[in-house]
Amino acid sequence: MTDATELAKAVDSTDPSVGLRAVAALRQLLEQLEALQVENARTHRWSWQEIAAVLGVSRQAVHKKYAGRLRGR
Repeated sequence: MTDATELAKAVDSTDPSVGLRAVAALRQLLEQLEALQVENARTHRWSWQEIAAVLGVSRQAVHKKYAGRLRGR
C-alpha cells in the first residue's frame, strides 16, 4: 500500500486487516515526511527549539530523535 489514494480508501475500510495496514503505512509515511522536513529546517538553520515548537514536542525529544539521523551532518 503506497499510493495516497489507495491509503485514503483503505483507512475507511470496515475490514480491520485493511484498515490497520493502512494506518501502519500512514504512520511510516508520516515518519518519513517528518524526517525530511526536520532535515529541511536544519538546512535552513532552524534551531532544535524552533523545530520542536512547530512539532509540539520538546527540544530534547526532537534532538534525540533526529540529531544522529540527518544526512550529511
